[in-house]
Amino acid sequence: DAEAMRILNQGTMNRTTASTLMNRTSSRSHAVFMLNLRQTTRSAEGVDVTSTSRFTFVDLAGSERMKKTGAEGERAKEGIKINEGLLALGNVINALADEDRIARGEKVHVPY
Repeated sequence: DAEAMRILNQGTMNRTTASTLMNRTSSRSHAVFMLNLRQTTRSAEGVDVTSTSRFTFVDLAGSERMKKTGAEGERAKEGIKINEGLLALGNVINALADEDRIARGEKVHVPY
Protein backbone atom coordinates (compact mmCIF):
# COMPACT_ATOMS: atom_id res chain seq x y z
CA ASP A 1 0.00 0.00 0.00
CA ALA A 2 1.31 3.45 -0.88
CA GLU A 3 0.44 4.90 2.54
CA ALA A 4 2.45 2.23 4.38
CA MET A 5 5.47 2.83 2.14
CA ARG A 6 5.19 6.60 2.63
CA ILE A 7 5.14 6.20 6.42
CA LEU A 8 8.05 3.72 6.33
CA ASN A 9 10.08 6.10 4.18
CA GLN A 10 9.26 9.05 6.44
CA GLY A 11 10.41 7.08 9.49
CA THR A 12 13.60 6.03 7.71
CA MET A 13 14.38 9.64 6.83
CA ASN A 14 13.92 10.65 10.49
CA ARG A 15 16.37 8.05 11.81
CA THR A 16 19.68 9.27 13.11
CA THR A 17 22.79 8.07 11.27
CA ALA A 18 26.42 9.02 11.61
CA SER A 19 29.75 7.96 10.19
CA THR A 20 32.10 5.69 12.14
CA LEU A 21 35.28 3.88 11.13
CA MET A 22 33.25 0.71 10.61
CA ASN A 23 30.23 2.11 8.79
CA ARG A 24 29.81 5.28 6.75
CA THR A 25 26.09 5.55 7.59
CA SER A 26 25.85 3.83 10.96
CA SER A 27 22.33 3.72 12.35
CA ARG A 28 22.31 5.50 15.72
CA SER A 29 18.76 4.49 16.60
CA HIS A 30 16.42 1.53 16.78
CA ALA A 31 13.29 1.39 14.64
CA VAL A 32 10.02 -0.53 14.91
CA PHE A 33 7.52 -0.58 12.05
CA MET A 34 4.17 -2.29 12.67
CA LEU A 35 1.84 -3.09 9.84
CA ASN A 36 -1.74 -4.13 10.66
CA LEU A 37 -3.79 -5.73 7.89
CA ARG A 38 -7.49 -6.49 7.92
CA GLN A 39 -9.34 -8.29 5.15
CA THR A 40 -13.05 -8.99 5.03
CA THR A 41 -14.43 -11.54 2.61
CA ARG A 42 -17.91 -12.93 2.16
CA SER A 43 -18.34 -16.68 2.46
CA ALA A 44 -20.51 -18.74 0.11
CA GLU A 45 -23.21 -18.57 2.80
CA GLY A 46 -23.14 -14.77 2.69
CA VAL A 47 -21.37 -14.36 6.04
CA ASP A 48 -18.65 -11.73 6.32
CA VAL A 49 -15.38 -13.22 7.59
CA THR A 50 -12.66 -10.86 8.79
CA SER A 51 -9.02 -11.90 9.04
CA THR A 52 -6.41 -9.75 10.72
CA SER A 53 -2.62 -9.91 10.70
CA ARG A 54 0.11 -7.88 12.31
CA PHE A 55 3.65 -7.71 11.00
CA THR A 56 6.31 -6.19 13.22
CA PHE A 57 9.61 -5.21 11.63
CA VAL A 58 12.46 -4.30 13.96
CA ASP A 59 15.79 -2.77 12.99
CA LEU A 60 18.17 -2.47 15.91
CA ALA A 61 21.21 -0.26 15.93
CA GLY A 62 24.26 -2.51 16.14
CA SER A 63 26.34 -2.96 19.24
CA GLU A 64 29.39 -0.75 19.44
CA ARG A 65 33.03 -1.41 20.24
CA MET A 66 34.56 2.01 20.78
CA LYS A 67 38.04 0.99 19.63
CA LYS A 68 36.78 -0.44 16.34
CA THR A 69 34.41 2.41 15.51
CA GLY A 70 36.80 5.18 16.53
CA ALA A 71 33.83 6.89 18.18
CA GLU A 72 34.58 9.98 20.25
CA GLY A 73 32.49 12.66 21.90
CA GLU A 74 28.83 12.50 20.90
CA ARG A 75 29.34 9.34 18.80
CA ALA A 76 30.87 7.60 21.83
CA LYS A 77 27.93 8.67 24.02
CA GLU A 78 25.50 7.38 21.39
CA GLY A 79 27.40 4.09 21.26
CA ILE A 80 27.12 3.70 25.02
CA LYS A 81 23.36 4.35 24.89
CA ILE A 82 22.95 1.89 21.99
CA ASN A 83 24.77 -0.79 23.99
CA GLU A 84 22.70 -0.07 27.11
CA GLY A 85 19.50 -0.39 25.08
CA LEU A 86 20.60 -3.67 23.51
CA LEU A 87 21.57 -5.05 26.93
CA ALA A 88 18.15 -4.12 28.35
CA LEU A 89 16.40 -5.72 25.39
CA GLY A 90 18.48 -8.87 25.82
CA ASN A 91 17.50 -9.03 29.50
CA VAL A 92 13.81 -8.76 28.59
CA ILE A 93 14.09 -11.48 25.94
CA ASN A 94 15.96 -13.78 28.34
CA ALA A 95 13.30 -13.31 31.01
CA LEU A 96 10.46 -13.99 28.57
CA ALA A 97 12.24 -17.10 27.25
CA ASP A 98 13.06 -18.62 30.66
CA GLU A 99 11.13 -21.83 29.97
CA ASP A 100 12.49 -23.66 33.03
CA ARG A 101 11.12 -21.13 35.50
CA ILE A 102 7.87 -20.79 33.58
CA ALA A 103 7.45 -24.61 33.50
CA ARG A 104 7.94 -24.72 37.28
CA GLY A 105 5.20 -22.12 37.65
CA GLU A 106 7.59 -19.54 39.06
CA LYS A 107 7.00 -15.86 38.55
CA VAL A 108 9.47 -14.42 36.09
CA HIS A 109 10.49 -10.81 36.53
CA VAL A 110 10.63 -9.05 33.19
CA PRO A 111 12.96 -6.07 33.64
CA TYR A 112 11.01 -3.48 31.73
